[in-house]
Amino acid sequence: MTKPLNDRVVLITGASRGIGRQIALTAAEQGAAVVIAAKSDTAHAKLPGTIHSVAEEVRQRGGKALPLRLDVRDDQSIDAMMRAVDNEFGRLDALVNNAGAIRLEGAADLEMKRFDLIHMINTRAVLACTKAALPLLERSDTPHVLSLAPPLNLSPDWLGRYAPYTVTKYGMTLLSLGMAEEFRGRRIAVNTLWPRTTIATAAVEFEVGADYLARSRTPQIVADAACRILSTPPTELTGQSLVDETYLRSCGVTEFDIYRHDPAGGDLALDLFIDA
Repeated sequence: MTKPLNDRVVLITGASRGIGRQIALTAAEQGAAVVIAAKSDTAHAKLPGTIHSVAEEVRQRGGKALPLRLDVRDDQSIDAMMRAVDNEFGRLDALVNNAGAIRLEGAADLEMKRFDLIHMINTRAVLACTKAALPLLERSDTPHVLSLAPPLNLSPDWLGRYAPYTVTKYGMTLLSLGMAEEFRGRRIAVNTLWPRTTIATAAVEFEVGADYLARSRTPQIVADAACRILSTPPTELTGQSLVDETYLRSCGVTEFDIYRHDPAGGDLALDLFIDA
């Protein structure tokens, strides 16, 4: 049986844990060679997972893995990563901009140095990584850029809570929508993906609250949606802000209880920027 991502080369930033790790594992199971890019190349005292541990998990699933240390704030680090991908594979079929930083504070309280950090890791990195990947993507017959960013929700409720973080995430979406149009003639698909519910990751536990974990879904739902997007012909799906559950339902998926982190956790919690 042909696997949906057979012989594709998929690069995922922020791939050492959480959603990025799960996308890497799922892509490998579907036949992709996976570039695992993240800052975490040595073990962290409190957070499990490194680029090397995820690479080993990919290999255990029969996939090919290339672990690369990456700082998405550093253009030289990005360029070195792309050279390594070029040397190893000679092309790139998909870039998944998953690396992200979160700080849920209002404009009056957030330190400017913290805003600079989340802006560089969220908004700027989407542009920097995508620009650097273009020469490799143009060698592919199925080029995709997928960024983990929300649909644009201009509700005053969301805008008023933590505008600095919101701006950096919406910036990712606006860049993606713009690049989808700019690269349409090059047949490079550019889309965004966002979870409908909170996802059980370390980021949710530490920044949103551990009590949300029981009401969250596993990263697998985002990974399944992401890999379906990446397996779609680029000319058939571009310029879209997609939500995992809604997109999977459009693909005919009807069973979602399998994604619950805790089957007895009660009502699922909606993710940021999602109203219903």
